Amino acid sequence: MTISNVLFGTAIVAVVWGIVSSIRIVSYLLNKGEKINFFLIRLLIIKYVSQYRQMTAEETGQPGFWYYSYIGSMLTALVTAILGFIIR
Repeated sequence: MTISNVLFGTAIVAVVWGIVSSIRIVSYLLNKGEKINFFLIRLLIIKYVSQYRQMTAEETGQPGFWYYSYIGSMLTALVTAILGFIIR
């Protein structure tokens, strides 16, 4: 197994975790009564993450766990995928 395969595998795991985080964020917004456009959810997920950050910051004084989870997983996926392409 080469290092580029390990990096791509890490990127895939990070993307899956980002999807889990985005599902939890959308679930939170739905429970709070926000309207979600499921037809355009892929395009609007950044808006929903921002709404989640704002709502949780107003409630607790800091953004919620899923905000950091989503941002961290997407950054990890981006960096590891880029490194995998460079090394390959």
